[in-house]
Amino acid sequence: MLSCILVLVGVPSSAGASGIQSIDEAQKAYAEGRFTDAARIGEALGTSRGFALAAESLSIHAHYIAGDDEKGVLLERAIGLARKAIDSDPDNAEGHLQLARAIGRRAQTVGAFGAAGRGYAEKIRESAENALRIDPELAAAHLSLGRWHAELVGTLGSFMARVLYRARKKDALASFERALELAPDSKAGPLEYALGMLALDKTKHREKAREMLNRAIGIPARDAYEEFLHARAIERLETLDATGG
Repeated sequence: MLSCILVLVGVPSSAGASGIQSIDEAQKAYAEGRFTDAARIGEALGTSRGFALAAESLSIHAHYIAGDDEKGVLLERAIGLARKAIDSDPDNAEGHLQLARAIGRRAQTVGAFGAAGRGYAEKIRESAENALRIDPELAAAHLSLGRWHAELVGTLGSFMARVLYRARKKDALASFERALELAPDSKAGPLEYALGMLALDKTKHREKAREMLNRAIGIPARDAYEEFLHARAIERLETLDATGG
């Protein structure tokens, strides 16, 4: 809890006081799972790259570690950090990607009606597409866009998703396939593909989801975040086998 408060109010910890403020230190903290440290160090750098890493780190901490009472505040902070990354460098694709991710995770905390009222769906798509406009080969942005299409189609149905948001199943599939092509060794790719398939239709796409989950599990985790992804893939596969969805 204290580390979260330090990040939110900008109070330097002993690491900051000793002058260890570099992107390498932030990345090391991220890889080791010290996400609030990574966020603090990244933000202190005052650079677009640092803000983007800070946004990513805080978003992951909020989504996977923080208690429910903390998630909203932390994700709003992550959204703000991503916007700082974009303000510092509008051509930083990572900044736009992290904005899409942070808004997406924030949307999960407020429910469908709350997210719709805040225009989150439009903002997520805009941010992901901005990232791809800058860097068409950014695999994670293709994944974000794929999940966006899949979740909307799965929630609203093909017709309403297309009419209201221009979301399409075929675009979800194309985005997932492109992400796998660009980053075949990424654990996130097949996991997000599987979750997208289950969002579209748990029954129809069950075998494809199982294939992707097994693929994700078979890819070695490279850092603490991918350890979370690994655990999620195992849990989702167990649920799929036990309940069929």
